[in-house]
Amino acid sequence: MRNHLKNVLHLLVLLWVLPVHAGAYEDFFSAVRRDDGGAVLALLQRGFDPNTVDPEGRPGLVIALQEQSFKAAEALMRHPQLDVNRLNQVAESALMMAALRGELEWCQRLVERGAHVNKTGWTPLHYAATSGHVGIIQLLLDRHAFIDARSPNGTTPLMMAARYGSEEATRLLMQAGADPTLRNERELSAADFARSVGRDALAQALEHYASDYAARYGTGKR
Repeated sequence: MRNHLKNVLHLLVLLWVLPVHAGAYEDFFSAVRRDDGGAVLALLQRGFDPNTVDPEGRPGLVIALQEQSFKAAEALMRHPQLDVNRLNQVAESALMMAALRGELEWCQRLVERGAHVNKTGWTPLHYAATSGHVGIIQLLLDRHAFIDARSPNGTTPLMMAARYGSEEATRLLMQAGADPTLRNERELSAADFARSVGRDALAQALEHYASDYAARYGTGKR
């Protein structure tokens, strides 16, 4: 009889906890998306895991920085158990989102918190080059970001800067020693990337740089 009552009690507790947890789960991601830092903080103080991922596999911090919900991101950053290196379903980190959005201050804070500057596949430097933000590029290089990091299809940060980023960002990578002789899986170089979007002057500069680079290093740094 005693065991039966104990089992009933456990069942009642479970039936009460599950809806509460489900509600907290939905409330958390809703608060992140609407940038309600107070609601996020309240849920965390009640014991909600700051590293929980949504149904698509995205951690709250990645979502917050992707959607520029900075109050929510601030609440998450205060939590001592936050994993700033938790990746989303396509291996993007919070630092990558901040770099893509051109948020230098957030990039600095994440790096100071231990965010990985280098990783396999697409990297924060690729994303910073895409946004064309020279301050973030310099920050990552100063923290020893691999300048010739290769994406899964062989694309380098220099290629991304040449097509999507600013000319200033492209020249910064050139000055820092990026290899312009590298080609991706489609055999396209950084100069080809620039020319594909009508940046002919930049493409010519990259070709001159590639000639000088090849003369100095032979086949280049691979």
